[in-house]
Amino acid sequence: MKIIKWIDEYIEEVLLVILSVVMVVVIFLQVVMRTFDNSLSWSEELARFSFIWLVYIGISLGVKKQRHIKIDIMLHLLKEKGRVILTIFANLLFLAFAIFTIIYGYSIGEKLLAFGQQSPALHIPMGLVYMATPVGMGLTAIRLIQNLVQNFTALFGSRKVSDVVTLEYERAQKDPIE
Repeated sequence: MKIIKWIDEYIEEVLLVILSVVMVVVIFLQVVMRTFDNSLSWSEELARFSFIWLVYIGISLGVKKQRHIKIDIMLHLLKEKGRVILTIFANLLFLAFAIFTIIYGYSIGEKLLAFGQQSPALHIPMGLVYMATPVGMGLTAIRLIQNLVQNFTALFGSRKVSDVVTLEYERAQKDPIE
């Protein structure tokens, strides 16, 4: 159970750190190699693929921390219960988009894997690169469902709506964008 809790808590952060380190090291290595008039043929491609995966996993982290850019003027105009209802509505729309993206992203990735197309320098199947979309949006969907459960619990369950609204506000104030 501890492992599952740890994965739930830190999976995005660990993956983002690994992908960021890979990008920085590979680009730095490429710069150093160019100073010696020797270039790496694969470095730009690996950095680009790492960045693609980083973006989609970063979406999930933004949802988990509820730090995505949003227009919150309506949230300030509504009372506590109205804020939770609007947040639920926004999360349901985002979840619908995530599911749509998972379905079509997987379809495209699967077709590319079936075609056997490979990247020019690394010879990585391009379907694996395209799978960043359904994997990242799958993580995003999980985080959205977690947020929805928390919001529905606040709206209909034992937790007070004001506790969730206050907790969300305090988390936004304390937790800087990392």
